[in-house]
Amino acid sequence: MLASLRQWNEADSPAPLVVATSGSTGEPKRVLLSRAALRSSATATADRLGGHGQWLLNLPATYVAGLQVLFRSVLAGTTPVVQQGDSFAAAAQELSGERRYVSLVPTQLHRLLDDPRSAEALRTLTTVLVGGASVPASLRDRATAAGVPVVATYGMSETCGGCVYDGVPLDGVAVATGSSGRIRIAGPVLFDGYDGRPDLTDEVLHDGWFVTQDVGRLDDDGRLQVLGRVDDVVLSGGVNVPGPAVAERLRAHATVSAAEVVGVDDEEWGQRVVAFVVGDLSLDAARDWVAAVHPRAWAPREVLAVPEIPLLPNGKVDRLRLEEWAR
Repeated sequence: MLASLRQWNEADSPAPLVVATSGSTGEPKRVLLSRAALRSSATATADRLGGHGQWLLNLPATYVAGLQVLFRSVLAGTTPVVQQGDSFAAAAQELSGERRYVSLVPTQLHRLLDDPRSAEALRTLTTVLVGGASVPASLRDRATAAGVPVVATYGMSETCGGCVYDGVPLDGVAVATGSSGRIRIAGPVLFDGYDGRPDLTDEVLHDGWFVTQDVGRLDDDGRLQVLGRVDDVVLSGGVNVPGPAVAERLRAHATVSAAEVVGVDDEEWGQRVVAFVVGDLSLDAARDWVAAVHPRAWAPREVLAVPEIPLLPNGKVDRLRLEEWAR
């Protein structure tokens, strides 16, 4: 694939690349990414990180995060290291560039920090980009304490991947939030549209802005805080419950190593807040733990223990499967 990307980058007038969205919350879409958009994204990333470098690839190249690792390598004139098997440490040792990068999802970072050899390998990297889902404060603190240089990214396939780094948009990227808090993004990194679906394209592209499915706010210093997806808000008993906030609180419990929250239809509550936890936490203990820092109405109505959180091939949480289990 790397050779094909090099040819595509050097072609006279190449057609856009087609990248599928993860489908973590619905039907996958085929996103059209132009060469100009990918170049803008990769160049802005290098500028923000302090220069081009050599990348380690351990995400599927068919999704935008993995694709960007390869395309950044093309622009940098470097050869990426592709992880073979489960040994992140062995792959990291193959990196020889002066500046060394990797792009991970939070679940990967969590698991790598649990392994001493992988954690040591992470410390040797110039920057570890973490995106694809929100980065819990507890995970960020763990990485910092371990000496791992983490940068949290926000973006999606439609923006050529991460376009906001640690809350600050990349050069050329504009971010705004409407009265409802819906996040909008503009700039040269935007996609051309959805392949074969002009109707869906018209729903999200307005006057040069891409209207995301996420809700956020801008701090006084202009930094973006992503509060969650529009459909992550569970309307339970007439109360809007932000699922990501509840899940992050549960992850902070000493007996829980991972947690996710979904809402499912319920005759009594309208929607029922269901928590999936990897660990030993009873319903009463979970409710008390959440209510200690949030309104008690946010506390889960059901807690389901699972051996691990189900993931899609790109490392994102398979929320559709969680909802199916909850039902």
